[in-house]
Order: sequence, then structure tokens, then C-alpha cells
Amino acid sequence: MSGEAAPGAAGEGTTRTRLDRGRGALGPALELVHTGRAPTRAVLTAELGVTRATAGAVAAELEALGLIRVDARPGAAAGSQGRPSHRLELAEDGPVALAAQVHADGFRAALVGLGGRIVATAPGRETVDADPAKVLGSVVDAGAELLRETGRRCVGAGLAVPSAVAEPEGTALNPLHLAWPAGAPVRKIFAERVRAAGITGPAFAANDVNLAALAEHRHGAGRGARDLLCVATGHRGVGGALVLDGRLHTGSSGLALEVGHLTVNPEGRPCHCGSRGCLDVEADPLAFLTAAGRDPGPVVSLLQQANDLIRNQFADPIVRTATRALIDRLGQGLAGLVNILNPDRIILGGLHRTLLDADPERLRAVVADRSLWGQSGGVPILACTLDHNSLVGAAELAWQPLLDDPIAALART
Repeated sequence: MSGEAAPGAAGEGTTRTRLDRGRGALGPALELVHTGRAPTRAVLTAELGVTRATAGAVAAELEALGLIRVDARPGAAAGSQGRPSHRLELAEDGPVALAAQVHADGFRAALVGLGGRIVATAPGRETVDADPAKVLGSVVDAGAELLRETGRRCVGAGLAVPSAVAEPEGTALNPLHLAWPAGAPVRKIFAERVRAAGITGPAFAANDVNLAALAEHRHGAGRGARDLLCVATGHRGVGGALVLDGRLHTGSSGLALEVGHLTVNPEGRPCHCGSRGCLDVEADPLAFLTAAGRDPGPVVSLLQQANDLIRNQFADPIVRTATRALIDRLGQGLAGLVNILNPDRIILGGLHRTLLDADPERLRAVVADRSLWGQSGGVPILACTLDHNSLVGAAELAWQPLLDDPIAALART
């Protein structure tokens, strides 16, 4: 035979050359599909700034890795012009991340796919032991059982906790509402339990509101914001987070945005930090139930009790007065944050989302009246839209190595 290439070999070589040139684009391409910003190959081409052929090779490689699906038949949306493009979708049977969350009223494990889609959840537990190793062992065991039941490949695990998590040690500095010791090495314990359960891939841990903000920025109400401020109260306390240009701003050691300890009522309730009238104790579910004259019951979580009271009994003058008092405290805290941070969007989660729904104009008016930038045009204040956003955010921690380098990350699992 002559030294000429066999039929088809030249085309295959060209495709491989394009993929080699686009290898560094695999992660950015997957992130674009993961966050819904590249629904078609044409959009992917434009966002990556590569040729159509290179984008096609990159999409094909991600499909071969079992991460996305490329529609074999290009189509165009109704009313669109130009050449039809192949649609890109995340693989429904692709890998998952194990997500775990611990809060004052219990803990839960879930499997989360790309795109922030919750694939499976274990029943939530309502008792949180004072020993973090015992709790984290239980939540990992629940996640491992989900993996056995579904047979899904796992890329790693992420944990959300109601505490500032110091970097680089991964210690929970102030798990006040869990009765865990300050400085508990939650990341180390979690990683050990993950390995002991036979789960491959890296393990991470971070503050629950930070993770809620990350999830909302990628998949929910924060999508498209450049400087996103998230403030939320879950089961106890108040937390905050800031996402700048798509990345969490956690400060020099992971402790930024401890907004719960902004003073909003100098003569108010004593706070766990030693001060008085902090947002943490003036605008959380317990503060609301107390202001409304209700004794918290043991049957359901404080968050559910507070939400139900506002949604079902807002016409009651006592409930309405308590709701507005919390709105004013929250608005005062938000105004201070707006003056300091100048965000382009604020999103509210947990009970704060319910407060916004109950009287949106009052909250927006308080923020506008008390903030310099609010008076000059206002900052959009929206409700978080994702269910279990801290769980989804915990999964985002585990997804990040895959988004950085899909081939290397999959090789480790």
C-alpha cells in the first residue's frame, strides 16, 4: 500500500486536532451548559469564541464523557432566523454529586446532577447529635445508600453547615445552633466518612448561606447578576453571602459576610456573640415567633412554624405587627449592606423570602429610605427560587473540579 491516508483518516485526524486545540475549552463549555447559558451549539460557539468545528468537537467529547447530549437533528426555535443549531442538554443518566446539609432542626442527604437537578433525596433526620462525627457519619451513610439504590457514578461530595468555615483548615468556627464545639474540623471529618463509605472523589464543606448564594447564582434568582448579595435565615440565625463575577467572595480566610452580627437594634435581644440586637437574633424564625406571642412547638421546625404563621394568619393584627417589625429590622440591615457593598441584586431566602412575599413594598421602601444607593435608583430585591438551595450549592462544590477539568476529574472517580 502507498503511504497515503486511508479514506476517512484525514477527517478523523482533523477532528482530533480541533479537539486538542479545544481541550482547554472542555471545562468552560461544560459550565456554560451546566448553568443553562449555552442551550445550543451555536451559542456555545459564540460564548467560547472558537470556530463552529472546534465547538462541535468539544461538544462531542463532552457527550462521549457521558456529561451532555447533543441533539442529532438541529432545530430552530419558532420565529428564529439563521441556520438551525444542535441543542445541548445535560445527560439525565450522567454522574451525580453527593450533597449533605446539617442545620439546627436536622440533616439531609441528596444526589444532585449537573444543572442543579436533585436526583434523589434521603428522608430528613430531625435530631442533631452534639458529636459532629456521629452526625456526619449518619448523613454520609444516607448518601451512600442513595448511591447504591440508584447505581449512579459519584464525582465527589459537598457539605453545607450553619457556621462560618475557616480556610484552609475547613473548621466550623461558630456552629452555635448545633451545640457542636467551636472549631470542629468538619471538612476533615466529612472527608473521612466519605472515604470510609467507599465514595470516590473529593469532599468539601462550606457555610450554608454561601452555598445557597452560589446555587442561586448558577441556577436560580441570582443568574446573570454581577455583584449578588444573598441574605437568608433558615432554621436559626441569619447568614449572608456575596458572589462577585461568578465566584463566592469569602474573604482572606473564608469568614466574609457574617451579616448576622450587624446591629439593627442596640437595645435588642442579647446575641450569642456577646453583643445586643444583632440581625441574627432580631430577624430569624425564633425572633418572629416570640414577637408574635407564639410558643415554638416541637412538632415541626421553627422555620416552618414561622412561614406558616405569616402565610396563613397575616390578617391577625399581632402577626401582621410582628411581620412588619421583622421587615423593618431586616430592611435596616440590608440598607447598611447596600451602602457598603453596592450590589446589583439582592436575593432573600428562608423566612426572609416569606417576609418579602408578605409585604414587598414595605421592605423595598425601608432599604431605599436608609441606603444612599437605594435612594438613587434602588436595588432589585428578589426571592430565592431554588428548593433546597444549600444542598444544590453543596453539590456545586463537588462539581467544581469537573467544571475545571472534566477529563482529569472523571479519571479520579
